[in-house]
Amino acid sequence: MIDHPRDLAALRRRLAEFAAARDWQPYHTPKNLAAALSVEAAELLEIFQWLTPEQSARVMTDPDTAHRVRDEVADVLAYLLQFCEVLGVDPLAALEAKIERNESRFPVGEAGGPEG
Repeated sequence: MIDHPRDLAALRRRLAEFAAARDWQPYHTPKNLAAALSVEAAELLEIFQWLTPEQSARVMTDPDTAHRVRDEVADVLAYLLQFCEVLGVDPLAALEAKIERNESRFPVGEAGGPEG
């Protein structure tokens, strides 16, 4: 069991162990994992497909829909973590680097957003 539920490294290890115990590594190629990630992201999008912006903002108030959202988020995250594991990408370092690049690319007041 994971000591801290937010321990990303422990989750990555658990996913790798799960796949290894089932001999799934031959199928966990970067291409296959990227495709699976895309499919799961599409399943998350499907929940919101015909909702108005207001309905989508309240989606977690319905227990059945909230459960579906959480399951799809889990699937997306699981495939993303497995993809990163196979390619040796540190997802948190990649995100931090991307945020830093975006901060340089889109300075406050020049970004053109609601406040810019």
